[in-house]
Order: sequence, then C-alpha cells, then structure tokens
Amino acid sequence: MTPAPAPVPAADRAALRAEAEEVLRRLVGSPGAALREDQWTAIEALVADRRRALVVQRTGWGKSAVYFVATALLRARGAGPTVIVSPLLALMRNQIAAAERAGVHAVTVNSTNTEDWDATFAQVRAGAVDVLLVSPERLNNPGFRDAVLPQLAATTGLLVVDEAHCVSDWGHDFRPDYRRIRTLLADLPAGIPVLATTATANARVTADVAEQLSVSGERTLADVLVLRGSLDRSSLRLGVLRLPDQAHRLAWLVQHLPQLPGSGIVYVLTVAAAEDVAGHLRAHGITATAYTGQTEPAERLQAEEDLLADRVKALVATSALGMGFDKPDLGFVVHLGAPSSPIAYYQQVGRAGRGVDDAAVVLLPGREDRDIWAHFASLGFPAEEDVRTTLAVLAEAGRPLSTPALETRVPLRRNRLETMLKVLDVDGAVRRVSGGWESTGRPWHYDAERYARVAATREDEQRAMLEYIATPGCRLEFLRRALDDAEAAPCGRCDGCGGFALTAAVDEAAVAEAGERMARPGVPVLPKRQWPTGMAAVGVALSGRIPAGEQAGEGRAVARLTDLGWGSDLRELFRAGAPDGETPVPLRRAAAQVLDDWARDLGLEGVVALASASRPLLVAHLAEGLARYTGLPLLTSFRIADGSGSPRSDVNSAHRLRALVDRFALVEPDAVAGRRVLLVDDRTATGWTLAVAARQLRLAGASAVHPFVLGDGA
Repeated sequence: MTPAPAPVPAADRAALRAEAEEVLRRLVGSPGAALREDQWTAIEALVADRRRALVVQRTGWGKSAVYFVATALLRARGAGPTVIVSPLLALMRNQIAAAERAGVHAVTVNSTNTEDWDATFAQVRAGAVDVLLVSPERLNNPGFRDAVLPQLAATTGLLVVDEAHCVSDWGHDFRPDYRRIRTLLADLPAGIPVLATTATANARVTADVAEQLSVSGERTLADVLVLRGSLDRSSLRLGVLRLPDQAHRLAWLVQHLPQLPGSGIVYVLTVAAAEDVAGHLRAHGITATAYTGQTEPAERLQAEEDLLADRVKALVATSALGMGFDKPDLGFVVHLGAPSSPIAYYQQVGRAGRGVDDAAVVLLPGREDRDIWAHFASLGFPAEEDVRTTLAVLAEAGRPLSTPALETRVPLRRNRLETMLKVLDVDGAVRRVSGGWESTGRPWHYDAERYARVAATREDEQRAMLEYIATPGCRLEFLRRALDDAEAAPCGRCDGCGGFALTAAVDEAAVAEAGERMARPGVPVLPKRQWPTGMAAVGVALSGRIPAGEQAGEGRAVARLTDLGWGSDLRELFRAGAPDGETPVPLRRAAAQVLDDWARDLGLEGVVALASASRPLLVAHLAEGLARYTGLPLLTSFRIADGSGSPRSDVNSAHRLRALVDRFALVEPDAVAGRRVLLVDDRTATGWTLAVAARQLRLAGASAVHPFVLGDGA
C-alpha cells in the first residue's frame, strides 16, 4: 500500500502554489498562465490538506487543470497514481493529450483496448503511470472489480470523479455505473484526496454528490469542500426562434447555418432526425455528418476529428455527443428540438465558445418535443413486479445467469434489464460475476416513493424548459438560476436582453423544398431472419434461423414515428387515448404514394388484414382502402385466437414472441395458397407480430408476404 503523503505545513504553501503554477504553464503552453483563486483553493485542499472536494464550475473553467496539476504535485511527493473515472472515450483522448503536455504520463483502460490491459496494469504496478483513466462501466466488470480495483484503492494517490453529476439519480444524466464509485471511496485509505467535478449540477444534485463523497458516511457535508463558481459564459449569445413547422426549421438551417461562425453542432432529439437533417444539409451543399449512439465507434471518432479540424460545418448529433467533446473554438450550437431539461440544455450549449469571444446558440423548438420527452420518460425504472420477477429468477437459478439467459425468463428488454441490474447491484441485491449475475440473498426494498419523486423532478424540468422557451427575459440568467447559480444576472447578450437579433425569415422556395422532402413517405420494414435465443425456456419450440419458406419479404411503412415529416401525424394517430377510427385522409394519400413507389414490381395478388385489439377499425379501413386502391382482392384476415387484449410491447423479444406465437388465426387459410400477399397492420414496434403473421401465411401456402404498416416504431 502506498502511504499517503503528509499534509503540507502552512509555511510551505506559497512555494507549493508557485510549483503548481509552473505545472500549469507547461499544461497550457503559456509562460504567463496563472491559477484562478478557486483553482488554487481546490489544489491546496487536495495536495496540502488531503481533503475531498466537489468543484462545480462552467465548462471551460479549467477543472482538468486542477486534477492534472494536483497529480503532478502529489506524484512529486511520493503519492501513487491518480485514478480518473471518466464517462466518454472522447474525454479520455483529450485528457491524455493534455496530461502529456504537463509531463504527466496518462493511460486508459476501456472496452476498446482490452488487449493492452495487462501491460497497462503492469506499468501501474511498476510506478511508471501517473494517471489511469477508467470508464465507470469498468468499475463493475467482475475481473476489474475483484482483481484490479482493490489494488487501485490501496495504491492510488488521488481519485477524480469527472462529470460527477452522473452519480446522482436526481441529475439529468444519472448513470448507475457511477454508483459503484461509492465502493471505491469506501476502500480508500485514510488521507487519500478525492476530487469530483461537473459543470451541470443544481443545488439538489450538488448536495447529493457531496454527501456521497463524505468521508464520515453520515450524509454530512462538513468534510467535503464544495466550490461553486459563476456559470456565466461571456461568449455565448442565446436565442430562441419558434417557427411554424419542421419545413421552416429545415429551411432556416439551410439558409442561416452557413452564416454562423466557424463550425459547430446541430443537436436533434432522435437518431432518425440526425440522419434526416444531416442528409438534408448535405443535399444543399453544407458539409454535415450524423453522430448518434448507433454510429459505429470508428465513424464517431472520424466525425469528431473532422469537426475538430473544421472539415465539416456541423455534426448533426443526438445527446451521444455531449460530455467530454472539447473544441475550444466551436462557433455555434443549434438545437432542432428542445432537450427536456434546462440543465441538460446548458451542458450541451456549453460546448460552444470556450476559446472564442463570440458563439451563437439557437434553439428551434418543435411541437413534437413533448411527445419525445414522454417517450424517453416512459423508459424509467421498471415496475416492482418486473423487478421482483428478476430477483426471484436469480434466486431460484442458484447459479449466475447471463443477461441473454435472463431475458428469456423476465419480460424486460435488454437495455432496461441491464440498467435495472446495475441499480440492484449497487443496492446490494444482485452481484455481477463471471458468467453473468447472481442473487446476493439480501433483502431489497422497492423505493417507489423515491422513484416517483425522481419522475416528478423530471416533469418539473420539462416545465422549466417550456418556461425557458417562453421567457421574455434573459436566457442565460434563466439557465443559471435553473442551476442555482447565486450570481445569476442579465447577460446583455441574448435575444431577451436585446443583444442577439435572430431572424425568422426563410426563403419560401426552401420551405417548399424541405416540406416536399419530408412529405416523401416510405421507409423499409426489414423482415426478421432469426428467432430470439432461449425460446425453449419460455415454452416455444422456435429456434435458430427462420426458414426461408417461413419468412416475410421486405415491407414498407409510411414513416417512422420519430421522423421529422410524417412522424407528427403518426404520433397523433397513435397517442395514448386517441380514438380508433378510419385512416386519416393525409395518411391514406401517403400510403397510396408508398405503394405506387414500391409495390408495382412485386406482383402482389391480394391483401390480408391483421387483427388488432386496440385499433380494429383503423386496420380494417386501411386494408380495405388499399385493396380498393390497388384493385387487389381482400383475400382474408386474421382474428385474435386467444381472446386477449393487446400484449405488452415493452418486453424483450423472447417474451414478445411468446405472447404472439399462438395469438392469431387466419379466417380463411386456403384463400392465400399460391398468392403473393400484402400483409396490412397499423404499426410495427418490434417486428415480431409481422414475423409471426408472415410465417402463418407462408405455412398456409402464400408464395410471398410483404408487410405494410402506417408507422414504424414504439
């Protein structure tokens, strides 16, 4: 175990500050650089007093300088390496480069460099590494947690928790893996300093994070130094433009994006919007690249480098481009659609204007924003019944179960299941081990009251975002007050202060062209090729590849529910509580256009309607209308054979398929023999309803089945 260096006597602190500022000059490459007073206060607390500190300061303030300078000073006094828990690879890459400038040797372990881990840990053990950066996900990897984490806790000289608001489930970006940091904190020897940093924490989140840093463990802030600074950003000019519709917003981007300074980011709320907007900009000669959580890692890295080098005007990004991306001269941030929280919005706009005097920040809100917020809010912590089912399955198994194996025994989709398991792990009810997850047997309480309070907090944040859009006052002051910045005051630079004039004027020809582009319906519906794994465990004798003679062919949807164009019509049609009825006229025309563009060469010979428990009138009307339009016979339809209502769609593939496999029966099976049929339903979310129905049609003799739906997406 590396002993903690002794605190620095008061008489030596002037020399310590001089040494710190020399490290800073190497770090930033400027002979005249000097520490801010709060930076020095934090460094002094860490190096001289061996305290725990939480620094809440705006993006670009210099939080990384605090921990790199502190690392250099601690290492010079015999301390072990600094461990930085950092959420994003982009942030790690930037931090490693910065550390090297200060003469600090930094390395990282993450999911992309597993082949280097043994050599990296050997370097750490040999004392050749000054900084080890790890992702929060590593902290609960069984091998890392059991073999590496205890050694790190015993030898580290400084622990840094970057983007520390992720520790708190009151924050806008809570990540369960961050809660594992509490274990690392508890195992640190006495006298090891800890630094947590964030730019986006209001008073509630700040208190929660500080309490989790507390040495005493008694939920007191007495032993944690909290430094909150002004969140003013003197370079930012904020404005909001409320335009009539998506066509006007796209036209505004095409017309005004080239006039914005430098290169920047266009934030959107969905993956589909990122692809659509980037394609629209490129079609008008504006270099733009989509950047989402579904973008391949190599492509994401290339996109980041292209923006850093100004090879693109904009990245069109979801929130996947957030914490950690550092381009000091980023000239603008435009939001096509509002985030659900002023705090999240402040974090994203904080990417701009760090190293320039003037950066434009524009929000173009949309009517569909609240629908999208509601969708993401619905993916919160699972219901108690689903949690109890998972705990019971693990307890009864008596052995570790992998996530895929659990999927066949519980109804949750994989992402929600994994997130829930991480929370249960932190709560001590389950444990991640080699081979999967196991029950600890400890009692566990479903804290429904807390989950409800967190959900209510999210609703409050959404209301605050709507207030931000509507406010006639200073926009930056509004954001700073949302973050409980005591120094919040009018900025004098935003549209509310009269310092930023935005024009809503757009060329009507560009609006018409954007509208035409969005109004072009039709997206592919790809058929299922493989049954889910583990179907035998849920009593269904289907496995492996779906035989070619039982598969659907490629289908079509009018649009995705998240699309910029037809998505709003579809969301309204399928919103909770919307009445069942005939297909709306605009969607009839769109459906006809899709068939004209797609189906003319398919040789279709008839139409088959699926059964619907929730919208039987809509599906019947759509199928009958398409039959009339194409002149094809309505051959037959499915009925619901089990007499049940709509099965859950928010479950994993195995449970969804189990609920569907015996659900439907063809009214007249002989009617489809030898026919190429159009299978009609109102919407598809998982694709399994279409797969089951297509299989039955093929087994009844249909020579081909091509699905058609109005909407694609949950």
